[in-house]
Amino acid sequence: MKFIKNHLMFMLPLMAILLGIEFYLVFDRMTDSYEKGLKEGYTMLVVTKKPVTLTRLKKHNRHIASAETIKREHIVSEVAKGVSKESKKEILAALPYFYNVGLDSYLGTRELEKIKSDLEKDLNIKRVETFGSSYNSAYRLFSFIKFLLKVFIGFMGIVSLLLVIKQMEIWKYAHKERMQVMEIFGAPLMLRSGVLFRIAIVDAFIATLLTSGVFFYVKYIWAPQSGIDLMVQKQEALFKTTDMAILLGAALILVIVAVYTVVVSSKGVRE
Repeated sequence: MKFIKNHLMFMLPLMAILLGIEFYLVFDRMTDSYEKGLKEGYTMLVVTKKPVTLTRLKKHNRHIASAETIKREHIVSEVAKGVSKESKKEILAALPYFYNVGLDSYLGTRELEKIKSDLEKDLNIKRVETFGSSYNSAYRLFSFIKFLLKVFIGFMGIVSLLLVIKQMEIWKYAHKERMQVMEIFGAPLMLRSGVLFRIAIVDAFIATLLTSGVFFYVKYIWAPQSGIDLMVQKQEALFKTTDMAILLGAALILVIVAVYTVVVSSKGVRE
């Protein structure tokens, strides 16, 4: 019973770290499509004196990805109702050219202002409207949520790592006599600490499998029955096989750091 308890005291905080990492991976994938939708749904309005090509616009800033011409005839038909054909032609001739300009990624407000500034340097461009107010609100909310998640995962990771190191110290004292005997016979530090590395690495594999199992359950059993449209539509984003490799790599790094920290700071066992 004590053996199981000791291993659980090591694996649970390690699993907390791995769960945090996987939650971030899932969140990043889930929000990637949302971010893509925001990018595709956002356009800047560019008003020019003469017709302009996408190639010319791209020369001003590399983030410009598309340019859709707004037909001036539609604008004239809306603002010049009841006006004679000759007058409509005069209005059409006097109107500037309008373009909806799309971007290649979801950019911050600073980048938007930079694009606006770059475009306004062109003497042919009369005005650039970024619709910054509505865009800025959505962008800040989205960035704030991602920031909070990173802070929470980082804080939880630090606390969990300290618990892992604490449990590693308990194991160090449990194997203290064996390590001291090996020290007497001249075994190097890393060799006499091999028992700690073996235990930690085995538990890292188990913690990775358990964490992966949780997300396999969420993806294949819970999500289809949850009735939540987002979970059903984004089921593939809930867990990927590559995530297991990422989790295992993170777990191995964490336990090696924990063991090395305890071994190096050990006062009872030295070279």
